[in-house]
Amino acid sequence: MGKKQKEEQPSDSGYGEPAQFDPTFAGPINKRGCTDIICCILFMAVIVGYMVVGILAWLYGDPRHVLYPRNSTGWFCGIGENKDRPNVFYFDILKCATTVNVMAAALDGFQCPTTQLCVEECPNNFWAVKLTDYSKTAKEVFNQSLCVPSLDLATTELSVQEIVSRELCPFFFTPTTSCEFSSPLFSLRHLAFSHLAFVFIRDIVNSFNIREIGIRIFEDFASAWPWILIGLLIAMIVSLLFLLLLRFTAPVMVWLLIIGVLGVGAYGIWHCYWEYSNYKANSATISEIGFTTNFEVYLQVQETWLAFLIIISVAEAIILLTVIFLRKRILIAIALIQEASKAISYMMSSLLYPLFTAVLLLVTHCVQKWKNGITQYLATSGGPVYKVVALNSSQGDCMSINGTVDCEPTTFNPSEYSHCPSASCIFIKYNDEGLLQRNLFNLQIYNVVAFLWCANFVIALGQCTLAGAFASYYWAFNKPNDIPMFPVSAGFMRSLRYHVGSLAFGALILTLVQVVRILLEYIDHKTRSAQNACARFLMCCLKCCFWCLEKFIKFLNRNAYIMIAIYGKNFCVSAKNAFMLLMRNVIRVVVLDKVTDLLLFFGKLLVVGGVGVLSFFFFSGRILLPGNTFRSETLNYYWMPIIVVVIGTYLIAHGFFSVYNMCVDTLFLCFLEDLERNDGSMGKPYFMSKNLMKILNKSNKRPK
Repeated sequence: MGKKQKEEQPSDSGYGEPAQFDPTFAGPINKRGCTDIICCILFMAVIVGYMVVGILAWLYGDPRHVLYPRNSTGWFCGIGENKDRPNVFYFDILKCATTVNVMAAALDGFQCPTTQLCVEECPNNFWAVKLTDYSKTAKEVFNQSLCVPSLDLATTELSVQEIVSRELCPFFFTPTTSCEFSSPLFSLRHLAFSHLAFVFIRDIVNSFNIREIGIRIFEDFASAWPWILIGLLIAMIVSLLFLLLLRFTAPVMVWLLIIGVLGVGAYGIWHCYWEYSNYKANSATISEIGFTTNFEVYLQVQETWLAFLIIISVAEAIILLTVIFLRKRILIAIALIQEASKAISYMMSSLLYPLFTAVLLLVTHCVQKWKNGITQYLATSGGPVYKVVALNSSQGDCMSINGTVDCEPTTFNPSEYSHCPSASCIFIKYNDEGLLQRNLFNLQIYNVVAFLWCANFVIALGQCTLAGAFASYYWAFNKPNDIPMFPVSAGFMRSLRYHVGSLAFGALILTLVQVVRILLEYIDHKTRSAQNACARFLMCCLKCCFWCLEKFIKFLNRNAYIMIAIYGKNFCVSAKNAFMLLMRNVIRVVVLDKVTDLLLFFGKLLVVGGVGVLSFFFFSGRILLPGNTFRSETLNYYWMPIIVVVIGTYLIAHGFFSVYNMCVDTLFLCFLEDLERNDGSMGKPYFMSKNLMKILNKSNKRPK
């Protein structure tokens, strides 16, 4: 046995010494201390920073600047004296897009040089002052509700020409639709183009009756929602049964999938040989055809099928030899998959944990959206700045005052600027000279980094919690009697009490890599039109490298969290130990990973496809249940509930299978540790299942 044991134990090949036997070790360590305290403090500081910035914005910001538009005099539309007039109407929206450079510099790009008025409803027709209207009175030409409040059309002595030149009433207007008000930090010149585009898109949308389609879809949901919920419940039951039955069906399914892959390869070899034989009489070669975009031409050349035949044959031979020589490791992978199914059957509450993770991620996303609102609040924490602007700079001597004189809209008197008849007090921007206002961009970066860090931490917390629960199952010598009570809750409390710093450390490393990827995407998007072939190739290589790095970090973090859950050490030590352990068993790692991926992919395909087909037959009316009052004829679009059921089924299956995948990974690391620590003697018995011991030709010695 000594010789065989020596062969089974991984040798030291530059990846550290195998784990040594510890008589006090019996699963996840209870007596542990806090790890990576510095990173824990930093993470808490980031969360506290959210709260501090939010409080400052709430104290010094004015939400009305974000929630309500302003008119030209600085009053808010929709509240106060303008409570019944929630919409803002631009007299000449085209000026927002056609402002000359001098005016743009004066306005700093934040406001339109036209009168804005709070109105109850936006115009819904076309209208313009005609040449014959200049001889009429103002009351006969203009609409009082669309003129500035200070002008009384019934008593004014101003002519139509004077009213138009001073922009007291609009010269023209077109049908417009009220849209959601956005922060004034965005250039209103962009708003003008957006408004014109919105009107154009609105006409297209109306032509396709999108509103009517939306109402019909809502009616379908209202009548089919009980059956949609039943479909999702069926998806949950099928996913659960699939995972629980893997303890019995895993060997059959894995070998059927392997045989299926080999069978597909064998058919490919036969088909390529058959095509190769059919084109023997064809004397054309690839060199004679040359390059062409019509790829069907290449399929009529004998050399093409010969190349396909060689490639598929080589791949088939590699797969076949791999299965033959690694059959024992495939059996180990199957046994671990069966053991994972058994572990989940003892810890059914673990399947509900993804719901808790989803809720935490949803809260994190809501906080991130709230943080975006906080940034908008900070943008309005500075006081509004108003300047005297000539709405019609071609009249009088207006250039000397255009955008250079401060004013207050509530006390502004146009008669003081008689040399510039169209002078008006216009909102320009918010004061950006304060500390918070100068660091809005930095706060946005802080927002993105903090959001990614919190999201990755939530995922890490879930992985560490489940790892602790499944590790307690593996290291229970007499299963299920020795499994501790409430293992999932115990794993969660250990992770939250002792290892917030370590989980935050791993999440931070992953976040930094993701931030670099975001920056690369941003740079690529901004410089794409100016890139040459070499720059595009370099950018593609950088994005590919950091994508691979992110995948590796996720893999390393996942296994580090398992070691943290078991031994309670800090992140760096756990990551090192996990990496060394995996590298000492690299072939087993690859085989288990691929077999598990193949099985879970087939499982998702089976669950989603099965429930999807069932929902199709039901909602299309091909399946009629006795006594069922629901009829497919009542649906306007029967494919909408089918899409909802399929998407919901995929999310449910993904949540269930992610728990299963974490269970397999945890049991695998525990299995490798078990092989290195123990030898089957009475003092050092194996904790693995009898099936695994049978595959490895091992056994525990019984007392005489």
